[in-house]
Amino acid sequence: GSKLREVFDKINNLLSGKPVQTEGQTVSVTQHPQGLEFVCYKLAEKFVKHGEGEVSFHRDSAFPIAVVLSGIWELHPRVGDIFLAHLHRKCPYSVPFYPARKEGTSMEEYQRMLGYEVHDSKVEEQDHFLKRMSGMIRLYAAIIQLRWPYGNKQGAHPHGLSYGWRWLAQMLNLEPLADVTAMLLLDFLEVCGNALMKQYGIQFWKTMFFIQKSYIPRIEAVTSSGQMGCLSRLKNFVQKCLQAEEIPLPKGILTPSFWRT
Repeated sequence: GSKLREVFDKINNLLSGKPVQTEGQTVSVTQHPQGLEFVCYKLAEKFVKHGEGEVSFHRDSAFPIAVVLSGIWELHPRVGDIFLAHLHRKCPYSVPFYPARKEGTSMEEYQRMLGYEVHDSKVEEQDHFLKRMSGMIRLYAAIIQLRWPYGNKQGAHPHGLSYGWRWLAQMLNLEPLADVTAMLLLDFLEVCGNALMKQYGIQFWKTMFFIQKSYIPRIEAVTSSGQMGCLSRLKNFVQKCLQAEEIPLPKGILTPSFWRT
């Protein structure tokens, strides 16, 4: 907890125009006319990279990263706006949006639009692609439910649970994609299902019932036998939650005791 506060204070001080020590030198955004804009851009980009890198391999890391970003977003809304822009470009499913291939668009360009990394005409492997998308969605799902505990709680969360509710509703209005849709829904519900359940009650459970009865069969219809892994996990998760009438707290959530460390 104390380490996370140090990280937050350093970022906040930098964005507030105060001199900050880094790698043996003192820097300040006031040293250049575009200093603040540059730092906002690079910082937002860095948070997205944490999502597609660190969170994709260490799922629990979504929460400490998200709580810092949430607090920075509250004090410096520009960072949040640019973060969303980077996130939507890297992971269109965070909108949620499935880009359609337009006439005249090359296959390589279209794959980039879908979020794939393409280097020298080689497209990244599906497993790696799914892992990156998973990390970014989990980070996004953590952000919408977390607030920096030392901030001013008078105002609303800068990008709170209502955005998560909207994401879920829009997602369920899209025609599902094999592989991708089941994974995204499972990641999202695992991370912020508990918070959505507490906030939206009966409406949330109606949505879970809809996923089980109507949406999962639609995912099954577009899923081949070799792509069933994530879909099976989603089915089991939804079924267990409906039976228990409870969504478990996500693994790695920051408890009050964490902030005393």
